[in-house]
Amino acid sequence: MSPSKKQLHLNVFLMNTGHHEASWRHHQTEPEHITDIRYFQKIAKIAEQAKFDSLFLADGLAVSQNIKHGAFVGLEPFTLLSALASVTEHIGLIGTVSTTYNEPFHVARKFASLDHISKGRAGWNIVTSGSSFEASNFSKDEHLEHSKRYERAKEFLDVTTSLWDSWEDEALVIDRASGTFADRSKVREINHIGDAFKVRGPLNIPRSPQGYPVLVQAGSSEDGKEFAAQYAEAIFTAQQTLLEAQQFYSDVKTRLAKYGRSPDQLKILPGICPIIGRTEAEAKEKEQELNELTVPEYGLNQLSNMLGVDLFSYPLDGPLPELPSLSEINGNKSRFQLVADLAQREKLTIRGLLHRLAGGRGHRTFAGTPIQIADQLEEWFLHGGADGFNVMPPYLPAGIEEFAQFVIPELQRRGLFRTEYSGSTLRGHLGLARPLNQYATAAVRGGA
Repeated sequence: MSPSKKQLHLNVFLMNTGHHEASWRHHQTEPEHITDIRYFQKIAKIAEQAKFDSLFLADGLAVSQNIKHGAFVGLEPFTLLSALASVTEHIGLIGTVSTTYNEPFHVARKFASLDHISKGRAGWNIVTSGSSFEASNFSKDEHLEHSKRYERAKEFLDVTTSLWDSWEDEALVIDRASGTFADRSKVREINHIGDAFKVRGPLNIPRSPQGYPVLVQAGSSEDGKEFAAQYAEAIFTAQQTLLEAQQFYSDVKTRLAKYGRSPDQLKILPGICPIIGRTEAEAKEKEQELNELTVPEYGLNQLSNMLGVDLFSYPLDGPLPELPSLSEINGNKSRFQLVADLAQREKLTIRGLLHRLAGGRGHRTFAGTPIQIADQLEEWFLHGGADGFNVMPPYLPAGIEEFAQFVIPELQRRGLFRTEYSGSTLRGHLGLARPLNQYATAAVRGGA
């Protein structure tokens, strides 16, 4: 394949011991270290040495009912990413924070702090939360309805961006002689009054290096795609086939125009869980080894919650039962549809579906050689399916070491990926502009 002049973006999706649900049982993982910052700092250094755009940390606000068999718990994102900022210089740091169970002022302040600490490498994965278990941890009797969560998210983002803009870039004067620390005319109250929030402002931290953290979104429902088209600068998404990826890519990019945005202002990054072998047979053996470590009870619990049906009473080697309609799902609608389509398209039994989902929870899993994996990434990238990828190692730290050692050089050889960082901020890595300050811009217009 001939090299391309444009280059793809690569993010590492950190997930404790790895993305395969049985990774914590694998001999190459370290489940005893998932609260040890040195473990994550080691992974971050490997990713930065390989020149990845960013690290991404998912988060949830409840312990899974599946805690007996699953290792998907861990450190709080701001705490962990701040510690990673101290041992890295270039790689972006993206944290997941819910708009349903937080307040805008807290989130705006914490992300501004992370952006200052990292000198412009912060990113916010904006989620509305998909689990009803989270509601009970925040004095709620039930999870907010899907469309209402997105209405709240829009107002939440309006407030946080206003708070980030409440300080102009030139607000800090620091004139010791006159005793002037800040120009008060450039530090503004936002006086937001809305349906969900009433916030005076200003933020109690100056505007950060990037202005805003890079705004990332991970929902692929209709509400999610519209939200992304209006606000997001990167999307972490899940598709199983190139055709599905192309349809999603075209759909979302086309929506940008109505918000006065161009296609290059939004990067679409599908998830890929690569299982790497020196030969295809070795890669398939690795995949089988991981799948043999799965505990059916764990997968059934995950799948039952995802599909809104209790699957424990159905035979593992039989088909899925009749599923509810999409309108009845109040969790992750896009993932429900993806999994239902996958089972139907490949005529999977429940056991077969559990194994297909074990590596990436609906994100694409591909077992092959470094060249085969690079071929897959190149095909999706050059044929309108992706601007890059959210790399989800099946096990850590070995999975990211293998990708860095074998796949990255192949992508670089093809001219598809950088060999050195050309900038120091996450916006720079992604080719995104620093946002204008809405209040400073308004003042300029008013005085013109």
